[in-house]
Amino acid sequence: MDHTEPTILITGATGAIGFETARRLAEAGAHVVVHGPTLAEASAATGRLEDLGVDTDRLSAIGADFADLSAVVGMAAEVRERFDRIDVLVHAAAVPGPDGRTLTGDGNELAFQVNHLASYLLTRLLIDRLGRADAPGRVVSVSSNLHVGANLDWADLQRARNYAPLPAYAQSQLALTMFTTALARRHPELDAVSLHPGLAESPILHHYGRVGEPAADVAGRVARLCDQRLDVESGAYVDRIILARTAPLAANPRALDRLWRRAHGSSASTRQHPPPSEASTEGGPAPDGIPSSFRGAAGSCARPGRLRAGPNGRRPARIPTICVRA
Repeated sequence: MDHTEPTILITGATGAIGFETARRLAEAGAHVVVHGPTLAEASAATGRLEDLGVDTDRLSAIGADFADLSAVVGMAAEVRERFDRIDVLVHAAAVPGPDGRTLTGDGNELAFQVNHLASYLLTRLLIDRLGRADAPGRVVSVSSNLHVGANLDWADLQRARNYAPLPAYAQSQLALTMFTTALARRHPELDAVSLHPGLAESPILHHYGRVGEPAADVAGRVARLCDQRLDVESGAYVDRIILARTAPLAANPRALDRLWRRAHGSSASTRQHPPPSEASTEGGPAPDGIPSSFRGAAGSCARPGRLRAGPNGRRPARIPTICVRA
């Protein structure tokens, strides 16, 4: 492998958006780690990519069922063994809310675990492998604009009392968006951004009786944010290609800390990821040493085309950005 090329891990790369994102990034010169629920499904996806002309040397396959958090732990261990770094981590794995409330073997509501808790756990387990000396690691979470109208019932995150498929899915997307904002807040050495890329033709969309754009077009917006030369406001939420206002809870530091602690508690049975601080991170570093400063705020706007200088003071080629203030 050319060690100057970025290594990009895409969860849910067997799905419509993840697959097309993998294709675009591999064709652009990245090495893409294609994740699927099983190794067989991930390998089949890499085979389809090769049939489309993608160089086989630019692809790796990895399998893990996100409905089983121990599989997420195993996946992280395998990634750490096979790759010395991950430049960009894309959270694209998602399932719709089942017609009836479904619990995983870990005791979590299915959509909440697959769409949020697995992303939280995988990121925590790979946190020290994200990025390299001359470029910060980047986390791109593929969310949904449905999160804006969602809320969290702190007494019933598993929706035991009030389950419906679409609200369960929307809650999982709100949690994913909040996690991404909290990640930027706790780890200022990283870039972390959540994205509603648009409505793509996909099984999830069909599940809710809607139609969307070609997945390749929607995936282009995800791939764009994976380009580390493109400056982003870490912690922000992007609606297609513009910075947008997120749900109020995603801008509430206490809610972010609370969800972080709850995510840790819901995945703690794995016993193999770093403990979070149980104190609020407002006003300074937490007792575990995690900084609390934000790199950017949701709803803020970077100057078009602004790029961060690297440690050597040199800037990469300018890539214009388009943004509006929410």
